[in-house]
Amino acid sequence: MQTCQSNLANWTRYLFLCFLLLWGTLPGTAQHAGPGSKDPVLLAGVSRVDITPALPIWLSGYSSREKPASGIAQALWAKALVIERSPAERVIIVTADVLGLSREIIEDVCHSVMEKYNIPRSQLIFNSSHTHTGPVIWPCLDVVYELEPADQQRVSAYSQQLTGKLIAVIDSAMSARVPASLSSGHGQVDFAINRRNQIHPNGPVDHDVPVLRVASPEGKILAVLFGYACHNTTVVDEYHQINGDYAGYAQLEIEKNNPGAIALFMMGCAGDQNPSPRGTLKMAADHGYNLGQEVQRVLQARMEPVRAPIRTAYQRIPLTFRPFDLAMYQRDITGTNKYLQRRAKLMLQAYNKGWQVNQLSYPIQAVRFNRDLTIIALGDEVVVDYSLSFKKRFASENLYVAGYCNEVECYIPSRRILGEGGYEADDSMIYYGFPGPFAEDVENRITQGVLQVLKVIGIPARPGVKAAAH
Repeated sequence: MQTCQSNLANWTRYLFLCFLLLWGTLPGTAQHAGPGSKDPVLLAGVSRVDITPALPIWLSGYSSREKPASGIAQALWAKALVIERSPAERVIIVTADVLGLSREIIEDVCHSVMEKYNIPRSQLIFNSSHTHTGPVIWPCLDVVYELEPADQQRVSAYSQQLTGKLIAVIDSAMSARVPASLSSGHGQVDFAINRRNQIHPNGPVDHDVPVLRVASPEGKILAVLFGYACHNTTVVDEYHQINGDYAGYAQLEIEKNNPGAIALFMMGCAGDQNPSPRGTLKMAADHGYNLGQEVQRVLQARMEPVRAPIRTAYQRIPLTFRPFDLAMYQRDITGTNKYLQRRAKLMLQAYNKGWQVNQLSYPIQAVRFNRDLTIIALGDEVVVDYSLSFKKRFASENLYVAGYCNEVECYIPSRRILGEGGYEADDSMIYYGFPGPFAEDVENRITQGVLQVLKVIGIPARPGVKAAAH
């Protein structure tokens, strides 16, 4: 009964706003996006909620840590941005200052929000900042930790609290919808480097800083969505205080320069990208300041309008692993490497119970605003090759390729990186608890999946144009 009343109230408010917009009677608003424009005004709502965990709690991201967090240097946030022209044309982007969201959290939040607002799955995009000084989100990297019962209770309770807060921040953003105009621009910062230099000297990078400005009809900035492709690992394993690393500091810098606005960071394809220099909290603050200042420069320069219609698409595709190696796990379970032993335990338990572990169900998503801006949202720790490849293939599009979207369960290597080997292709699978490297067709499968969702939102594959060679 409460859900029905909530739906009725949301629809009543939405129809009332549309009526006022149509007749131009809402104070401070206009029927069009700007002077001389005939584009209909979009509605946008933005909100945030503090997701800083209570102490003590283990931090995620580094296997070498031997104790829980000892303090809080910076609050962590979840933020939600709703952009819509109608219920059929809407996208909700949720960002969170955590290493990665689990499938359990994503599914719980989606079920609640989709039921409450009667929206399709394609309209919900989640992105994690991948800070390595945030709480463990179990079971992400569960092989790294052998949690005591009390610690397991704390991290599991935190995940349940986080689920409720993500639902609440979406509700708040939906309630905050007002007429708004959107514009897009790009900047560059250069502190990201390819961290695989021992394998691939002078490896590829993507220094693009995409910026989406959401403003009231009077020009007041309501929200700033920005991105960068760099691991959020300026602060290293010796540090035991909660903070958002460079992405957290960048958001604070943008909000300081734009009072009343909410800044949302959307991580790019950063799987093989590290900040340089790195090692201290001051370095994280410096990188965040530089990134925030570049976003501010873009906001003050000429930006291009971003308009309706809004099209979204979502699908899951199967990614296969290399053949299951039973003998290897039988050796590892009796070995001395505790991480190999824990991974082998998972694999042998699955094998003996008849569970299939030869595939990963992988989410691919996209949103397109008119022909003005397109976001490709890929799950997991995607390496930079994917961003560069799609930007080359669709050079005429204003395109941002985000990684770490929806759940974060493992690394996603390219064909090149699979051939080179190393951490992103091989060793990382141990800590994430997967059977081993992906099959050689992983890049081709993801490319075909991306082409399918792009076709749904109105971007056909370019005949005769091949993806970037690796």
